[in-house]
Amino acid sequence: MNSSSEPPQHPEGEERRRSSIRRRRRTAPATTTGTDLDPGAVEQLRVMSQRGQRARAFLREVNYPHAIHPALVPGVSVEDQKIRYGVDKGIVTVVGAAIIAFVAWGLINPESVFEVSGVALGWVMANLGWVFNLLAICLVILLVIIAFTRYGRIPLGLDGEKPEYSTGSWAAMLFAAGIGIGIIFFGPYEPLTYYLSPRPGAPYDAGSVAAIKGAMAQSALHWGVNAWAIYAIVGLSVAYISYRRGQVPLMSAVVASLWSGRTDSIGARIIDGLAITATLFGTAASLGIGALQIGSGVEIVAGLGDTGNAMALGIICVLSIGTVISAVSGIARGIRWLSNINMVLSVGLALFFFVVGPTVFLMNMIPGAVLEYFGTMTDMLSANMAEGADMQAFLSSWTTFYWAWWVSWAPFVGVFVAKISRGRTIRQFVLGVLLIPSSIIVMAFAVLGGTSIWLQRRASELDAAGNTVGVSDPDAAIAADGTTATLPLPEQIFFAAVDQLPGGWIVAALVIVVLAIFFITTADSASVVNSQLSQKGNPEPRRGVTVFWALCMAGIAVVILLFGGQNALQGLQNLIVVTALPFAVILVLMAIALVKLLRSDPYTIRSRYEEVAVEQAVRYGVSEYGDHFALSVEPTDTDDDRATGSDFDSTAPEVTEWYARTDEDGNPVEYDYSTGTYTGEIQTVADSDADVAPDAERETGTDVPEEHR
Repeated sequence: MNSSSEPPQHPEGEERRRSSIRRRRRTAPATTTGTDLDPGAVEQLRVMSQRGQRARAFLREVNYPHAIHPALVPGVSVEDQKIRYGVDKGIVTVVGAAIIAFVAWGLINPESVFEVSGVALGWVMANLGWVFNLLAICLVILLVIIAFTRYGRIPLGLDGEKPEYSTGSWAAMLFAAGIGIGIIFFGPYEPLTYYLSPRPGAPYDAGSVAAIKGAMAQSALHWGVNAWAIYAIVGLSVAYISYRRGQVPLMSAVVASLWSGRTDSIGARIIDGLAITATLFGTAASLGIGALQIGSGVEIVAGLGDTGNAMALGIICVLSIGTVISAVSGIARGIRWLSNINMVLSVGLALFFFVVGPTVFLMNMIPGAVLEYFGTMTDMLSANMAEGADMQAFLSSWTTFYWAWWVSWAPFVGVFVAKISRGRTIRQFVLGVLLIPSSIIVMAFAVLGGTSIWLQRRASELDAAGNTVGVSDPDAAIAADGTTATLPLPEQIFFAAVDQLPGGWIVAALVIVVLAIFFITTADSASVVNSQLSQKGNPEPRRGVTVFWALCMAGIAVVILLFGGQNALQGLQNLIVVTALPFAVILVLMAIALVKLLRSDPYTIRSRYEEVAVEQAVRYGVSEYGDHFALSVEPTDTDDDRATGSDFDSTAPEVTEWYARTDEDGNPVEYDYSTGTYTGEIQTVADSDADVAPDAERETGTDVPEEHR
């Protein structure tokens, strides 16, 4: 898809067009219709009117930054700006001190942290859980509206800029962004849990045939389009503000456009601090469950028996050392190489389950589960805290918890998605980010979860309709009595399922390696993003700060594990929901700011001119000439009925100030858009007491394109 609506320019034809416009301006008929004036007076009025129009147009143009109309700005890339990056000592000090204090509290008294966070979770869920639910619903609607209106054709880059990556490579990277520890941990566990214990009020019974599709649909809800809408709003906002508006890739840069536009204000720094905090806890949660699952795998493969949390804590220490080495050495190419290997191994893992496992069962179940997902989406999304204690417990443990988790991951995943999407149109971005990774994840859950459900049903007694009525082989069943009460710990369910498949012990060992790589790459990447956020958006952040945030994440993960046993997962939910709430509010502000910015985008302004100009011209042509007329471009008075921009102020600050270039200290610098170079200091009309014409001639010089003089 062409990212620019502008036709290719031909120098000779363009010069002829300009000459024609100048001739028409010189020979334009008088606008007065008075018949009681002599020809000399009419001519004098005509000349005065033309001079007035030229003076007004000139004053408008010299007040444009770099003498270019806001509709003609091709966009501004952050890479072309003069920016002085540096460590934001305030953010690092305040957020870092708070995290260190939390980790110290957790090491000294983990029970107290668990109790306090549990109380906070209960209050947030009872009073503000609706914020997360509303966010998950409304962001999907907003993004679809943006994609399929005029805004969908706006490029995330300069006019005419091509995508940085091919469509295939871009889709592969989006696919990679959707693969992580969570799929292996929750893939077999979550659907099986819904099958044995459906959502309160669900129109099917536990263990029934209908519960199979219902369990798949419920999992798809949590990991599908709604989840990626939360990531997409951050990615779209950051990509637009950086590659189209020339601002640093910070959450604060987006939100700050609602007020002063400065990212060094107290409010802006609080926003970035909250983004770092949410990312730290959200990522640490993934590292914690990854360490738990690696520990369980080592115990099973090595035959060590139950080692408690000691194994998981040791794994966190070892893998955190690997993360630090990665951050210090800067082996970015190695991390990408490991990530690609992990993506291949993950796909191979899913294929193993599909081929060696219940292939026919999965082939029959998956299409129905997809239809069930779309058919029951509104019912699942409408579940709320007011539907009783059972529903509140379910939402707190699952749906609302997931929305909060995705909010906490949004800065991390959003920044990554923004980086790989430069040059895409907004429509391409929205459709790709919402559909590509979510489809892959839903299919992975269908394969992993479908296999665990099939294993449970294979060990169960079924009636003629296929509904479970009991367990015939408790030793082969994942849940011995067919209820969630006898399910193994969540981190053990994957290994319990794979143990019943041919070659399961080989896969179990392979999964340990996959999880270890996921741990290091996730911790390293999240630390880099946090380091950028705390260094004013620096694309090459200092490694020392990156290491500091990696250690903070490891510390939080250790505190979660110290809660112990089943409490570890509950503690994870407590901390994520509570710490993600402030950033959920920031996401709302980002969505509002994005819409505001899109309304004043150069493409939007041109589109508005196109609509008005064509509509007015056609009306005028039909009324004056009937069926036979042609369109032409010529200057008009500002109050003319045919004036395209009569109701639009092209000199308003909201459409001009954003592309004013400055040096590293914030001083205005003249920039020539025709050559793409900085030319010197800007001097405005207000800075001089000279007459308008001489002063303007000095300011604009001869470097200004002729059509903007």
